[in-house]
Amino acid sequence: MAPRERPRVGELRPSQLLITYGVGAVVDLPYLSAMVMGLEDWPTTYSEAINEPRLLAAVRRQLGAQVQALRTPPMGPDTGGLVINPFDPAASVGVPVATFPRWMVCSYCRLLAPLGDGLFELKMEPYRPDKTRYVHRNCTRPGTPPEALPARFVVACENGHLDDFPWLCFVHQGGSGCRGPLRLFELGPSGEAADVVVKCEGCDRSLAMSLAFSEEGRSRMPLCRGRRPQLRDFEADGCDQRMKTMLLGASNSWFPVVPSALSIPVGEDRVSQLVNQQWDLLERVPDKGMLRLMRDGGALRDFAAYTDDQIWEAIEGRRREGEGGPPGEGDLKAPEWEVLSRPDPGRNSRDFRLRSLEPPEGYQQYFERVALVDRLREVRALIGFTRIDAPGEDFETPRAPLSRSAPQWVPATEIRGEGIFVQFSEAAVREWSAGRRALNEEFLEAHKRWRQVRRMNPDTGYPGFRYVLLHSFAHALIRQLALECGYATASIRERIYCRDPGEDCEAMAGVLIYTAAPDSEGTLGGLVSLGRRDIFERQLDEALQSLTLCASDPLCAENRPYREQLALHGAACHGCLFVPETSCERGNRYLDRTCLVRTLERGDFAFFDFEP
Repeated sequence: MAPRERPRVGELRPSQLLITYGVGAVVDLPYLSAMVMGLEDWPTTYSEAINEPRLLAAVRRQLGAQVQALRTPPMGPDTGGLVINPFDPAASVGVPVATFPRWMVCSYCRLLAPLGDGLFELKMEPYRPDKTRYVHRNCTRPGTPPEALPARFVVACENGHLDDFPWLCFVHQGGSGCRGPLRLFELGPSGEAADVVVKCEGCDRSLAMSLAFSEEGRSRMPLCRGRRPQLRDFEADGCDQRMKTMLLGASNSWFPVVPSALSIPVGEDRVSQLVNQQWDLLERVPDKGMLRLMRDGGALRDFAAYTDDQIWEAIEGRRREGEGGPPGEGDLKAPEWEVLSRPDPGRNSRDFRLRSLEPPEGYQQYFERVALVDRLREVRALIGFTRIDAPGEDFETPRAPLSRSAPQWVPATEIRGEGIFVQFSEAAVREWSAGRRALNEEFLEAHKRWRQVRRMNPDTGYPGFRYVLLHSFAHALIRQLALECGYATASIRERIYCRDPGEDCEAMAGVLIYTAAPDSEGTLGGLVSLGRRDIFERQLDEALQSLTLCASDPLCAENRPYREQLALHGAACHGCLFVPETSCERGNRYLDRTCLVRTLERGDFAFFDFEP
């Protein structure tokens, strides 16, 4: 927290501030829960700019041309493990938060009241910030005042609004002049909503919280007020959605909208690539004379083999490109596909190292090539968030803003890792797609129904049938590689390159499986080592073998897209294809193992002629 009177009460990794606890998310602390505030409250003095022109261009298309930079979250100085004096200004550097929800419950007498009533007092522990808490100072318990804990029920809506649970309105089932006091009792050890009862002592009314989660209860809830606690305001145009009750810290209370891009070599020659890599340093160089000063100061060590004239020419070329937009401005993945599908060791750089291999024995008819990415850099940026429903890859879901006004910058983080790229044979994919139109129709119909339920245009957003094939293969490979590479499944991500052939664009059919850990775990070589031709053949065999029979069969094999459940997948479940949400770019949708191998239910849709 930035001001000195608001001490630091918790620590998060930079990547968590994008993926798990970004703007608008609720952070659970030992005695508190806190809301991460909007970008206007974030100090930029202790953050650094991240250079990734392609991603910055994509962010500008979403948020506007006023976005000037991608920046890291503010971080205090590195103390080398030493304890910082809590009264030192450096101790207050961080991301600002505010207490949310504002209703608290006394752990002893079960009094339920908002902080604005003044019944709960904040107790700060400068040398033990983990013990910062609220206490009920007038509680009937003798001795030390008991802790007050956050009320674990809140309300949200599909437009991204979040608010305190309307306790008075709920217990009185509408308008009432009674103001309590309220108490919240847990009558059973399970913690289920049916065992939680809110009681008004003013009029002796009580109600079980299970009613708030029923359709009847939601129909009685008031309309959303359009509250945006992370921005300290309410939506100017209001909100027409009905509130939905959810538990504090529920997994569907916050979903980040995070586009990402790989740092690929851009430029025909080595000096142009170096200029692109260090564009944040060279962008504002006014003339060639400044290059001499920078070289004398040691800022151009990577350019030791090039003259000032060559560097200046590359800078001028980069500026001319910037006037028309960076390469690949219309599509983040198309330039990456160009580099991955046409490996050129001469274009390898500090952030990208690629080498090509022949497909494993027995898979030449399915794959064009396998490429090992010994080193890669991925940059992610947070541009908004959603509640209740996760955003799609096309970012069509209405997202909540990060600031009250148009943002001048957005938080970003960079990750370095390694990966394996598999390029499918275009001829094999086309032949397979042409003979499986029935399954394609099933997924297309499921896609339309799924979007209609969410009040989205059903005729757009379908990723294509070949995407189901590539996506299912990526999940099978992630699950298999995680068994031997030494990385947790959640530390491995997929990047699907899928595009149907068109008149003015090249078809794409490839999968990049790469590590996505923000520390050294992502660069230890354990993943790339499994991509060697002889080892990768065994990995593929075992991945496909595991799909022929699932622990949930025959139920899993009989599943169809959107038949009995609101799901966008066929024969797929946690026993065969599902991976952690952090690993999947589509939220475990558009999956079906019958596209890959024969199953108990179907055998005519398999891409691989695999015999177990």
